[in-house]
Amino acid sequence: MAKERSERNLLSFFSGRQFLIPLAALLALVLFNLIVDPEFFRVTYGRNSEGYPVLSGNLVSILDDGSELAILAIGMTLVTAASGGQDISAGAVVAICGSVLLRVLCGTGVASGQLQAPIIAAFLVCCLAGILCGAFNGALVAFFRIQPMIATLILFTAGRSIAAWINNNELLRVTDSTFACFGGYIKGVPIPTPVFIAVICFAAVWALLRFTSLGLYVQSVGISEKTSRLNGLDPRIIKVGVFVIMGFCCAVAALIKVSRLSTINYSVIAKDIEMDAILAVALGGNPLSGGKFRMSSSILGAYVIQFLTTTLYKLDVQSDALSAYKAAAVILLVVLSAPAVREKLMKLLGSVTEQKSSADGGRI
Repeated sequence: MAKERSERNLLSFFSGRQFLIPLAALLALVLFNLIVDPEFFRVTYGRNSEGYPVLSGNLVSILDDGSELAILAIGMTLVTAASGGQDISAGAVVAICGSVLLRVLCGTGVASGQLQAPIIAAFLVCCLAGILCGAFNGALVAFFRIQPMIATLILFTAGRSIAAWINNNELLRVTDSTFACFGGYIKGVPIPTPVFIAVICFAAVWALLRFTSLGLYVQSVGISEKTSRLNGLDPRIIKVGVFVIMGFCCAVAALIKVSRLSTINYSVIAKDIEMDAILAVALGGNPLSGGKFRMSSSILGAYVIQFLTTTLYKLDVQSDALSAYKAAAVILLVVLSAPAVREKLMKLLGSVTEQKSSADGGRI
């Protein structure tokens, strides 16, 4: 009886833990790479072209390249939880924010070796652009009751054209070394700067959810607008608020993206990154219909997706087939993380456990 009780407790533990699916996927990727190529996990300490110490390797690349996706997954998790829908305009908003950032830094010129405005001022204007885009999306969802995916389809369609229009379709370029640090390395620090930016964002969101009632309000609105309204909440304010946070996350991602390249390609920058952000939320076990959420699971899901992408690149998968391989793997993981599938798996494991217990009792 004690053994049967412990097995049932184990099954209930696994069935109620959202983070186990992305964690299991991460462990599977680790084991796969250990078997195929143990050198995958090698981290080297060297110096870059300027003579400063840097860490390099696949693990460092995963943490570095996955920073923007993880930051966007934060905003996407809140949008999904509160509105029961997704923001498909994230990549286009990143393009708008990046275009505004370059316009302020370059002034009236096309290239800028010497910045025409302080980086902090340019970033604040960039954040303002992201917040306005988020507020626009949020207003359509909250006040006009348009489905989130339809509401954000407007900027998804027009956003990159707006980004090109802001700079007269010119490819602005910033060659200042200080600005390049945000997408590269700080002199003398061997860890990529985007990793620190992502950690700062994670810490800020953790503090916001830990020491305020934002998480409770978001979940309340996502579960039942009517109930939350009866409890004194205005669902419209909460919905606009989470889209504003999403816009801010896009601005931070734009800072990193533009700093990496020192320029912007309006049609390519952050292309399809919103789809990866949505997959990160789903992979984290968060219901796409809204309601309860676990932020840490979404962040872990974002890095699992980046781990998978890096693994596929390491296996020399052709770029045009990369999306197909990634989609197949992610679909499998998302299906396994679906509540209905998990419930059936738990019932199957429970029946196997009962049959095993009955067989053991019969032998006794």
